[in-house]
Amino acid sequence: MEPKSRFLKVKCTDCENEQVIFGCASNTVSCLVCGRTLAEPAGGKAIIKTQIIEVLE
Repeated sequence: MEPKSRFLKVKCTDCENEQVIFGCASNTVSCLVCGRTLAEPAGGKAIIKTQIIEVLE
């Protein structure tokens, strides 16, 4: 059975930093460089507020 969640490689729209985040984040995820919010929890899958570059297997 496949897991329902994945890790995502995202790019910050402010500083273009690339970062790996969890698709079902339970906490707010911020950019490590500029502090912009990249994802917010939504009770299941996180709401991604930036550009997704790649879905990691």
